[in-house]
Amino acid sequence: MSHVARLGAHAPARPRYHACVRAPPPPKPPPWHDRLHTTGVTGTNGKTTTTWLIAQALARLARPVARTSTLGAYLDERPATVPKNFEGFVEVMRRALQAGGRYAVIELTSESLALGFGRAWPSRVGVFTNLSEDHLQFHKSFEHYLASKAQLFLGLPTSGVAVLNADDPCSALLADVVPAGARVVRYSRAGAEVELRALSTTLSWDGTAIDFEARGLVPGAPDERGRLEIAAIGHAFAENALAALAAARVVGVPMAEACDAMAQATWPPGRFEVLSRRPGVVVDFAHTPDALRRMVNTARALCPGRLTVVFGAGGNRDRGKRAAMGAAARPADRVLLTTDNPRDEDPAAIAQAIRAGLEGHPGVELELDRRAAIEAALRGAGEDDVVLIAGKGHERGQELAGRVRPFSDQAVVRELLASPPPRGA
Repeated sequence: MSHVARLGAHAPARPRYHACVRAPPPPKPPPWHDRLHTTGVTGTNGKTTTTWLIAQALARLARPVARTSTLGAYLDERPATVPKNFEGFVEVMRRALQAGGRYAVIELTSESLALGFGRAWPSRVGVFTNLSEDHLQFHKSFEHYLASKAQLFLGLPTSGVAVLNADDPCSALLADVVPAGARVVRYSRAGAEVELRALSTTLSWDGTAIDFEARGLVPGAPDERGRLEIAAIGHAFAENALAALAAARVVGVPMAEACDAMAQATWPPGRFEVLSRRPGVVVDFAHTPDALRRMVNTARALCPGRLTVVFGAGGNRDRGKRAAMGAAARPADRVLLTTDNPRDEDPAAIAQAIRAGLEGHPGVELELDRRAAIEAALRGAGEDDVVLIAGKGHERGQELAGRVRPFSDQAVVRELLASPPPRGA
């Protein structure tokens, strides 16, 4: 069976709900939907960041830009208060159009694509970030997970563009399902010979700088070289920035304008968010093995002293990835296993499953109270050390035993940093 047949066959035929807006989309889009040029972003990690950056660049062409992601719905930077259903989503798009907007950028989860959202609101540009194990409680197999992502690219028009990550092997399969006539452009942080590639990437506490080269990214355009500087720190964000730059450029944003817009962009909360530099204290949303590995490696590269990582794993989700989460934290000197969003599971059992991936590591500790774990990590940190608190990022609540209680990693860190314990405590 061909890749096209396999990827097309594994996604359910009838939509039931959209995972982000939690309402059943209709099988056809509203008749005016194509008046907004829509860019859809999918992948395991980096969707929100990539969506954010594309929107910043597209604002150089027309405002407002409609943007929907796990952070909510926005017209430029203004939150759009709408119901969390498909009608609310469409209302955001309608408001953007009525206000003179011409562009929309939407984050697409695998669940939403599997259940029909790619048909309910088609994109003209599809962006793929990466794929690693996640959401298997819904998809049951990695092949179904990939097939669900493929729905974004199957639904592109013949005039559309697929922007694919050349460094991820799944891109070759996705390229097979792009309709005839649609273009495929690729980006690479590893320097592969593709339409947009990084020549070098430099990290510091001030952000990330990417020297790049573009060849054939836009038909008829000359080759371009430049430097893209973003406020976020990490190779993963460099990859997201390249994806956003490629997408913005194929839509029509001049290269210099796109780079300037991304350089000036404030950063989404909870994405390697630096709360202190001495010691370094960082909050990140990483909640998959791949994302955690990337963030741990970034923190390690910035850390001249000891690296402490505080994290857990969600309950009622992907139990098979927990040991891999533990293995992802191995480069840390100290690992504090704690509670994430345990939902209906025993937090201690989740932590023990993670610990299996850290067998033999000398610096593993268990502190199920997340606030106490963060406090212990900060208390033990010297000025040259780094503390990475992962898993919840921008979230403002913790799901525990059927209820959501207020909890913010950032608020806890700021409170503790403002009132440090006395020496020797």
